[in-house]
Amino acid sequence: MAHTGWSVFSFDGIGTTWEISTPEQLPEEVRAGLLGVVEDYDRSYSRFRDDSLVAPLAREPGTVTLPAGAGELERLFKKLYRLSDGTMTPLIGGSLEHLGYGADYALRPLGHPVPAPRWEDALVWNGTEISASVPVVLDIGAAGKGQLVDLLASVLRGAGTTEFLVDASGDMLHSGAEPLGVGLEHPYDPTQAIGVVELHDGALCASAANRRAWGDGLHHVLDGATGRPVETVVATWTMATTAMEADALATALFMVDPKVLEREFEFSWLMVYSDGHAAYSAGFEGTLFS
Repeated sequence: MAHTGWSVFSFDGIGTTWEISTPEQLPEEVRAGLLGVVEDYDRSYSRFRDDSLVAPLAREPGTVTLPAGAGELERLFKKLYRLSDGTMTPLIGGSLEHLGYGADYALRPLGHPVPAPRWEDALVWNGTEISASVPVVLDIGAAGKGQLVDLLASVLRGAGTTEFLVDASGDMLHSGAEPLGVGLEHPYDPTQAIGVVELHDGALCASAANRRAWGDGLHHVLDGATGRPVETVVATWTMATTAMEADALATALFMVDPKVLEREFEFSWLMVYSDGHAAYSAGFEGTLFS
């Protein structure tokens, strides 16, 4: 999705499809720089590869050093862990693997859901350094894709590109003079939209139970306190200044009352519940279809 006539650079990275749209075709060196940032991020944080920087923590207790952006993730996750009473946590990876969503993509549960380890018992995270007292499967996916969107936007700005759309399969960051109309995917039918929102100089991110679903009622948004998939909410959309915050808040809305989040974050939101009704913030500038 982009402005008519813009050039689109498409590629795959961190398990999803990306499109970067710009008024003019990006030079080859800028494209190479973008791909390098994506590969570095995957090599740093992926729980799906044995050679990532966080992979040793899943095998045994220890300490790893991550890139500079880890400090931003730490601060965001700590705030959301506190606001959610521990239900939203970067230690959810083991619970996801137990339900079948692991590196082998077996999608076969190993047993009943298991809660994530308590952060205060298992992990010390200070900026770029993470120490685990027990083996933990770190999963920063709730905010990681958004942070990578922001990082790619920084590459574009550094190359002198001020108008662009970075689209990571629906998690977007827009920069430019003209706003962009974006359709909101129906949570039960990807070919349909439930509404349209105007995106202008900011981020729009979404989270939906249908995006990574398998088995009977199994999907990727888990309650860290129980290890069970959240059942009350089926889809969320958030708009914020950065994609990292919008991405994380889209997941947080599955577990935290939006009024609680609004006390500490500036964002707008839309939620669709499992009973079919929708709710949205006063600042959500969009049109919902009846």
